[in-house]
Amino acid sequence: MLIYGIALASVLAAAVLCAAVGGFGSLNWLWILPVGFLGAFVVLGLLAFLFLVIVCAMVKMDVPQEEDDPFYRKVTNLYAKAITQILLMRVHRQGLDDLPRSGRFLLVCNHLHILDPVLLLSELPQAQLAFISKWENSDMFVVGKLMHKILCQMISRENDREALKTIIKCIQIIREDKASICVFPEGYTSRDGKLHHFRSGVFKIAQKANVPIVVCTIQNTQNVFHNISRLRPTDVSLHLVAVIPPEELKGVTAVDVGERVHGLMAADLGPEKVAAE
Repeated sequence: MLIYGIALASVLAAAVLCAAVGGFGSLNWLWILPVGFLGAFVVLGLLAFLFLVIVCAMVKMDVPQEEDDPFYRKVTNLYAKAITQILLMRVHRQGLDDLPRSGRFLLVCNHLHILDPVLLLSELPQAQLAFISKWENSDMFVVGKLMHKILCQMISRENDREALKTIIKCIQIIREDKASICVFPEGYTSRDGKLHHFRSGVFKIAQKANVPIVVCTIQNTQNVFHNISRLRPTDVSLHLVAVIPPEELKGVTAVDVGERVHGLMAADLGPEKVAAE
């Protein structure tokens, strides 16, 4: 919506400019319109980026965020969609109609690239996702502050006690109906584009909060930057593979749940995209 709005405003600005200089009375409109559109698009794009920087500058990272901020949630979803459009990501969706329409859930997905959360936010704005992410991401320009405002939780991958605190906080967020949690159970971005072993502790979130697990897969986001540098679009896939109801999570270990989820993802991705562990 943001990119379409900027494009529409740029067309109107170019038309006004052309009329103001009398371009429609001659063939000058052939160059005035495209130049005016491009100039307006660049200016409006920069203003949109400046707006994002300003609203993020107002975020105080040292103040605990206890509620999902509606304004920053809308801003995050809006700019996530804009990023997928700017990067010419052609998204092929499958099974998204099965996403729970009421109640919270734990969404788990394979992890190929830093664009994966952007894709999920863009395609599932109604899900109100809060991500579990590594601590380093909280220092990212603009991104860290948006994450803070939409209840994303930072996790320590080296300190099990601190990681447990994050898990407990995520359970609380779901129980208090503040957001759904999204996690990449591999723990790291895949370096070879394949599905790797899971850290099963995150599945305790769904078990303790008594909510379903939404199993998704993403494909080909790792090629987006390579293709856009050559001005080529990228076909990426987002599949909702399965929804595991909470009653099927009882009486089993988190490891058992992790193995089941891994099997579902592996079946959807295909054997060539699953690492031999």
